[in-house]
Amino acid sequence: MTLPTHVKLVEVGPRDGLQNESKIVPTEIKVELINRLSRTGLRVIEAGSFVSPKWVPQMADTASVLAEINRTENASYPVLVPNMRGLHDARAARAKEIAVFAAASETFSRKNINASIDESLARYQEVCDAARAHEMTIRGYISCVIWCPYEGAIRPEAVLHVAERLLSMGCYEVSLGETIGKATPGEVQRLIATLVERIPRDMLAVHFHDTYGQALANVFAALQLGIATVDSSIAGLGGCPYAPGATGNVATEDVLYMLNGLSIHTGVD
Repeated sequence: MTLPTHVKLVEVGPRDGLQNESKIVPTEIKVELINRLSRTGLRVIEAGSFVSPKWVPQMADTASVLAEINRTENASYPVLVPNMRGLHDARAARAKEIAVFAAASETFSRKNINASIDESLARYQEVCDAARAHEMTIRGYISCVIWCPYEGAIRPEAVLHVAERLLSMGCYEVSLGETIGKATPGEVQRLIATLVERIPRDMLAVHFHDTYGQALANVFAALQLGIATVDSSIAGLGGCPYAPGATGNVATEDVLYMLNGLSIHTGVD
């Protein structure tokens, strides 16, 4: 199997990482974090999310963060958007890229966003239509792609269904979220092998948590099957408030160290 020669790192620390912190991080610290990450050569850095402050108070200042960061040329700063209200706020804050998030687990979807999978996808159809009308780019996320804290093992076909729906709405890429960090490399490769029968590899990304210490091994397993976009979080920040026991995301510096050792180009210093 031939490894990719170039991998795109998607830095999720300022959003997916910080949102799991119980102590509110000051806006100026978030801005400085993003600015420093930008200077490393990272070209995709999640800047925040426009969700209700009632549910995710850590992200209440996303508009201020977007207004204050130093945007690097050729870099994108996507924000998570759950509904039309969030899209309106993202547009007002001059966001150019949004992300929408669905789940492959029915129970997780209901607990996470209080909607079934089909209800969530119907909501995102409206959001995506409006975003494309305003020339915004859209990334999709899928949670619980291999294991769910409530339902156990998830069938690859369930993931394929959600991924194809998100791509049909105009998402340029779908990130496969291994939400509770339980998956092993063999399970990762079985999932990817199913998806790439119908979806181009360059429209898939991987997003691993490290609860069982499998995240780097899972990244390598995905690379072996030609996946060349990897989500990661500086210092391994993160977790999932709706997935009991899940620890942080795979650390950006660890992924970068491995990729450098494999002579895979990232453009990140």
